[in-house]
Amino acid sequence: MSTIVFLHAHPDDEASQTAGAMARAAAEGHRVVTVFATNGDHGELPAAGLPEGETLVDWRRREAQASADVLGVQRICWLDYRDSGMSGWEQNTHDGAFTGADVDEAAARLAAVLDEEDADILVGYDWHGGYGHPDHVKVHPVAHRAAELAARRPRLLESTMNRDLIRAAYQAAVAAGVGDRAYDPDQPMDDGNPLGTPESEITWQVDVSDYLVQRRAALEAHRSQATDIEGMLSIPEDHFAAMFGREHYIEPGLERTEHPQMRVGWPFGD
Repeated sequence: MSTIVFLHAHPDDEASQTAGAMARAAAEGHRVVTVFATNGDHGELPAAGLPEGETLVDWRRREAQASADVLGVQRICWLDYRDSGMSGWEQNTHDGAFTGADVDEAAARLAAVLDEEDADILVGYDWHGGYGHPDHVKVHPVAHRAAELAARRPRLLESTMNRDLIRAAYQAAVAAGVGDRAYDPDQPMDDGNPLGTPESEITWQVDVSDYLVQRRAALEAHRSQATDIEGMLSIPEDHFAAMFGREHYIEPGLERTEHPQMRVGWPFGD
């Protein structure tokens, strides 16, 4: 069995991006660890407000634990950087913002977790974090450097989104009268690039269709982040399954020249 460490930018990213693989890995007996780079301090407040004496960070840590519980995650770790906000926001330059963190320093924090866990696999993000959010972009170099610093170098995977698959789902939603232009993968995202990665550059497609219930429950756990979460949870069941029933990963160094087609399989261990 493997120990798999997932590095995510914010509490709730695990629910939308890798929840299927996390739930499947845990169900198959692997040890699953989530590391959050930021503490969620610039997220949305819960609709009913915060209990007296509680901070948003406290609230979101509880949400993250609730998500972990439904996915079978055995441990949560926090690098404890501040949420940097979207590109151009003043939070980008705040002290402690993840986007401004020294890569070696952040990677050393993550490498310490990898060493504690003797991790077999580390999962980060693709080169532009899927949609260009500064914290997501930062995950990429931090994960790569942490893998280099770890005492036993883990296998590295990068979570991404299949732009071609999302385009097909988006077009089907438009045809059904439920499409939202904000989800058009070919539109410029936060950094000006389109969403995700073309299928021709993706290494692995992972079937997680048996774990859609767990993904919905993980999303539900982060209800305070209503702008994104409500939108995902409102997707009709068939479109939700088409969008979230498969996850996609890039494996750096696995030559596509030898395997020109995207692999449909399970890269997370036996």
